[in-house]
Amino acid sequence: MAAAPTAGHGPLTGVRVVELAGIGPGPFAAMLLADLGADVVRVDRPGGPVLGIDPARDVTNRNKRSVVVDLKAPDGPAHVLDLAARADVLIEGYRPGVAERLGVGPADCHARNPRLVYGRMTGWGQQGPLAGTAGHDIAYLALTGTLGMIGDPDRPPPAPANLLGDYAGGSLYLVVGVLAALHHARTTGAGQVVDAAIVDGAAHLSAMIHGMLAAGAWQDRRGANLLDGGCPYYGTYETADGRHMAVGALEPQFYAEFTRLLGLGDRSADHADITRWPRLREDVAARFRTRTLDEWTTVFDGTDACVAPVLSLREAPHHPHLAARSTFTEHGGITQPAPAPRFSATPTAVRGGPALPGAHTAAVARDWDVPRLLTAADDPQPRPTPRTPERKASS
Repeated sequence: MAAAPTAGHGPLTGVRVVELAGIGPGPFAAMLLADLGADVVRVDRPGGPVLGIDPARDVTNRNKRSVVVDLKAPDGPAHVLDLAARADVLIEGYRPGVAERLGVGPADCHARNPRLVYGRMTGWGQQGPLAGTAGHDIAYLALTGTLGMIGDPDRPPPAPANLLGDYAGGSLYLVVGVLAALHHARTTGAGQVVDAAIVDGAAHLSAMIHGMLAAGAWQDRRGANLLDGGCPYYGTYETADGRHMAVGALEPQFYAEFTRLLGLGDRSADHADITRWPRLREDVAARFRTRTLDEWTTVFDGTDACVAPVLSLREAPHHPHLAARSTFTEHGGITQPAPAPRFSATPTAVRGGPALPGAHTAAVARDWDVPRLLTAADDPQPRPTPRTPERKASS
C-alpha cells in the first residue's frame, strides 16, 4: 500500500464547487469532484456533523475546504449566495423545497450566477408522490426492483450496505449530470438544475437486466438467473475454514479451467444444461469445503478460472494486485481508497485529509473574494447537536 502523494490536482483543477453539507450521496459526490481536482468548499452548519463519525476521520470530506454558515441566521443565505456567485457548481441534498425556503434555491442562486450548475441530490427526486417523504438507500432499491433481484430465493433480500443506491445510483449519477451540465454551461453560458434521484439512477443501472427480461433471458425472481446466484458457476462458496471464494466462470473456456482446477474433471456437459445445475452446485460446494481459503487462493491464483477470495475491508488493501496498483492509499493515518479513475496527463491524489468544520473560512474568504464570509465564523470548533428535520434530505 503506497503512501498518499502530498501534491497533485486533476482534470477539474480550476472548477469551484459549493457543497451544502448533508449526509450520504451528496458528500460522496462532492468528494469525487474534489478528488478530480475541483476546489470544493463545504458549507457546514453550526453544531458540527449530523452523524456520530469523528469529522477528522470522515474520508468523504477529504480534499475539501470547510466554512461554517448558519442558513437560518438573517445573513446566512447571503453568505451562500456570495459563494454561489463565484462558483461553477453547487450541490445540495435537502428535501424538495427546503433550499427555496432557506433562500438558496436555484432561482436565488441563478439570479446571482446564471452559469451555475445547481445539483440536487435526493432519494425520491424533486417531483412525485413520495418526493417530500424521508427515505434511505434500501427503500429506494426496494421500489425500483433492484433489491428484489438480490439474495437467496428462500431468504429475505439482504441489505447491500449503501453502495448500490446512495453511491452508485445517487452520487455517480449526480457527478455525471453535473459534469454534463458544466460542459453545457461553458459552451452556452447557461446554467441549469440537475435533478439526481437515487430511484432514477438505481433503475437506470438495471437497463441490461430489463433488456434480458424482455428477451426472455431473465426470470423475474431471485436465484434463478445467470448473474443472481442461480448459476452454480457464478456465486460464492464456503471453504473449510468458514471463509468464502467467489466464482465467476461464465464463459465455456473459463468454466473448463475452473472445473479442472477445482478437481471436478470434465463437466462441460453441465455448463449449459440447467437441469444439471443442482447436482453441479452440490459438487462444487463439496469440493470447496475440502480446503481453506488460502489453499484455494493458491490453486486459482494467476489462472483464467475467474475465482477470487472474498476479502474483508481490512484485508483488501494488502492483496498483491491492489497493493501493486496502489488502489488503496494512506493519508493522515487513515487507510482509504485512492482517487479513481486515473488520468495520464492530470493525475489525482489525496491532497488533504477530511475538512474540519469551519477550518478554512479565512482562506476561502480570501481565495474566493468573499470577505463577508468571515462574519459567519462564530464558533471555530462547533459542538455536535441533534439533527434537525429541516436539514434531513430524502437520501
